[in-house]
Amino acid sequence: MNLQQAKVLITGGSSGIGLETAKQLVSLGAQVAICGRNDTRLHEAAKESGAFPIQGDVSKEEDVKRIVETVIREFGDYNVLINNAAYGYFSKLADLSTEKFQELLATNVVGAMIAGRESVKHFVSKNYGNIVNISSTAGLNGFAGGTAYVATKFALKGMTECWRQEFRKNNIRVMLVNPSEVQTNFVSNSGMEVRPHSPSKLEAIEIAHTIVSMLQMNDRGFVTEATVWATNPQS
Repeated sequence: MNLQQAKVLITGGSSGIGLETAKQLVSLGAQVAICGRNDTRLHEAAKESGAFPIQGDVSKEEDVKRIVETVIREFGDYNVLINNAAYGYFSKLADLSTEKFQELLATNVVGAMIAGRESVKHFVSKNYGNIVNISSTAGLNGFAGGTAYVATKFALKGMTECWRQEFRKNNIRVMLVNPSEVQTNFVSNSGMEVRPHSPSKLEAIEIAHTIVSMLQMNDRGFVTEATVWATNPQS
């Protein structure tokens, strides 16, 4: 697509991959809205990126409806959803908290579904649109302690495949990105021990570059799924 005609919503856009993607898209002429729960951080990210801030929590249905309606009203149209809002929770099965598992599902899976559902209503009415779901290599392979997070990312991959089958006839490209470990605030936010920064491991800029490149392809084609690994992480 021509990114100068892109009217984009990035969920979880106030930091990490979402913020970097907003920066790159704005620099290429796209109109970009970012949403997030923390209003202060969101407005700081908006100033940094040039994106339009909309406070809201994707796990809350009414918030998502309001966010999508605001994008359409502010931009006069809407044609790209980047479903990026997510966080991690890691625990061995014997210690897994049902409450925390359900909270994770509410954001990572249900929130992504609601954002997709509300967005696709407009996309179908225009017979055009793009959805980029940000998953993880955790959506391809499980690992010890990953039950909750891995479950959400496998679910997102499955939803992506369903949406792709439903909406290709409406000229809606549904794409999936699977980053491996990215050095953002994801680790600290999930409660895991933060490791020293490594110049050989992935940064948000590589994932943002992938998302932008996928969107830039001519609309007659699309990359269904892209997995991004560090070349030589030397961990």
